Order: sequence, then C-alpha cells, then structure tokens
Amino acid sequence: MFLHNKRLQYTVRVAQPNPGLANLLLEQFGGANGELAAAARYFTQALAEEDPGRKDLLMDIATEELSHLEIVGSVIVMLNRGAKGQLAEAVQEEGELYRAINGAGNDSHITSLLYGAGAPLVNSAGVPWTAAYIDTITEPTCDLRSNIAAEARAKIIYERLMNVTDDPGVKEALGFLMTREIAHQKSFEKALHSIQPNFPQGKLPGMPEFSRVYFNMSNGEAALRGSWNSDEEFEYVEKPQPAVGGGDGSASVTLSEADQAVLEAMKIRTQSDPELQPMTGAELGAGQALNEKDI
Repeated sequence: MFLHNKRLQYTVRVAQPNPGLANLLLEQFGGANGELAAAARYFTQALAEEDPGRKDLLMDIATEELSHLEIVGSVIVMLNRGAKGQLAEAVQEEGELYRAINGAGNDSHITSLLYGAGAPLVNSAGVPWTAAYIDTITEPTCDLRSNIAAEARAKIIYERLMNVTDDPGVKEALGFLMTREIAHQKSFEKALHSIQPNFPQGKLPGMPEFSRVYFNMSNGEAALRGSWNSDEEFEYVEKPQPAVGGGDGSASVTLSEADQAVLEAMKIRTQSDPELQPMTGAELGAGQALNEKDI
C-alpha cells in the first residue's frame, strides 16, 4: 500500500525560472540513472526477495526514490513555470518567446513545446523512459552490486547538475538528493556483505583452473602490473595462446547421419567457384562492361 503525503521529503526553493536547467534535470527524472529507474529497480527486486530484511530495505529505498522523483519533478516544473504561461498565453513576441524557452541554448524548447513545460518521463535529450533501464536479475549478490553502481552513477549526475547552476535553492535540493545516493550505497553495501559468502555470485564456484588466471590480451607497451593482475593474486599469462583449455581450438558438433547428409548437400549447392570471374552489378554501374566491349 502506498500513501501520498502532500508535502515533499525536502523543501524546494527555486529562485527564478530556467527552462534550460529544467531540461538538464530531466536526466534524473526520466533518464537511465534517474529516480524513476531507481524506484522501479528496487521495487521489482523487493517483490521477488525472500529475505525479510532485504525485502524491507529494498521497499523502503524504492519508496524513497519515488519521493525523490517528486522532488526532481517539482524542481523541473518550477523552473518551467514562466515558460508554461508564456507558451499558453503568447504574451511575448515570437522571437522573445523563443529565446525565453531556449534558455541556455539547449533543447529546452522541444520539451516545452511537446510537453507544455511540464515534467515528462524523458531524459535530457528527449528520449522516453524505458524499462530497459532496469537490469534486475533476481539474484541478491548480483542485484545489490548493480544497485551500488546505480547509486554511484546517480550521485555523479547530481554532482554534475550542481556544477551547472548557481540557483542556491536548486543546488541545495540537488545536494540533498546526491547525499541520499551515498546513504543508499552504504545500505546496499552492508546488505551485500551480510550475505556470506557473496562471491562469486550464484551457487557454482567456476572452473578452478581459470578462476585465478589473468590473460594479458593487449600487445604493445609493457603491461602495468597491480593487484588486479599481480602474481600473488593471479597466475599471469604474458602471451596467451588459443585453446587455453586444451584441444585444437576449433568448434565442432556431432550430427546424425541424416543431418550430415543434408548439410553436405547444402554445402555443395552453395559452394563458391574460385576460378569464376563474374561481372557484378557494381561493375556494370561503373561502366566497366561498356569499356570492355569497346576494347
């Protein structure tokens, strides 16, 4: 059950309209790293979660993300408040109105015209929100790691948005939202490491002969060595060769006699003649046929 409180989780104070900034903020409204994507991600994970503690955690944060969606949407609408009336009532000359809604020179005029200066579920480039942003796989140790990364990306987007505005109220609201991304990262990190063991993900341990091997796959300058490819942690293979697991490195399949016969017939029917020198459409179009005839 969800209940809506008419007051925002954090007070929003916008100094003055700014359609250009509103358009940039759409990234956190209907974008891949935005609040709707986060809410949908954690809500779907919570529904399938068997552990009561993680289920409660996911549902709490999913609900808070909806609160954040409301904050971002409210800021967007406030930033567009002037353009909304101007577009609806046409109180300015055409050129002045265009300059007003075009704000900082970005595509704010597109969202203003298409969506009436509202808060559409699109990103800052006008691309509609999609469930493809949700990468839940319903395996806690995978999903929690993905959640940590998602919160980190959202934190960086908020940080960048704070760098492009001098509106103190907007900057303060964005700072709150950015800080909550940090708090969520901590919660997800704690939840992940409350599962022991949590690596590798899933149940199968992997092939032991390859789980601690590092293949140097870049030719050229000497490879930089560190903990990610150290001799203490990994067996470092300087020049990996094909078929590292043995065999001849080819692909094969065992077919029935009937399948083999059909495949052989197709192979014969479609085989190339290396001796043939055909005249192609490209050559005809280039006038080569006419040239050869003249010769």
